Amino acid sequence: MALLERVAALLRANLNDLIDKAEDPEKMIKQVILDMQNQLLQVKTQVAIAIADQHLLAKKAAENGERKAEWMQKAELAVEKKDDALARAALERAMSYGELAGNFEQQVGDQKVEVENLKNSLRSLESKLVEARAKSDVLIARHRRARASKRANEARLGADGSSGATFDRMKDRVLEAEAVSQAWAEVSGEDVEGRFAALEKEKEIDRLLAEIKSRKLLEA
Repeated sequence: MALLERVAALLRANLNDLIDKAEDPEKMIKQVILDMQNQLLQVKTQVAIAIADQHLLAKKAAENGERKAEWMQKAELAVEKKDDALARAALERAMSYGELAGNFEQQVGDQKVEVENLKNSLRSLESKLVEARAKSDVLIARHRRARASKRANEARLGADGSSGATFDRMKDRVLEAEAVSQAWAEVSGEDVEGRFAALEKEKEIDRLLAEIKSRKLLEA
């Protein structure tokens, strides 16, 4: 996620080094704080969106779980009416909803991890922003003193007939964030695998049907 990459770059930034290398320290520290504030707002927005998505996925998982239970009840009703074909159809529908519920539950788990990562980034960025604000006045005052001292030394050397002192300036380091990518691939099974999957599904339907019949006999 590009947003988290930018946040990571800000968190790795050494405020002292940034100020040391800046031609205009006051402008630099103000820009760093502004960048942090902007990124903080974006992370907060992403946290809210991620949490909303998590709730939506959980709701869909629950809905499919309820539908599975409904079709299991219909299967039992069909068994009571001695309609095995209808019972088998109901059981197949129940299994389909069960699979959907399981898929949504897995997505809920993945979303929880994403939400926690975003929350951690948010807390870290908030802490870094507090640090930057606390250091800004001290860092700016330090560099003002350094510039004043430099001018005084240059003036003294000039008065003595010496050449003015020169200072090499280092370029700003480019902060690189590692790209985070995730690849999701769905692998299709061969026809043979599909046939075996169908047989296993049919076997499970037979088991569930027999279980319902057995329970109904005990209740009779």
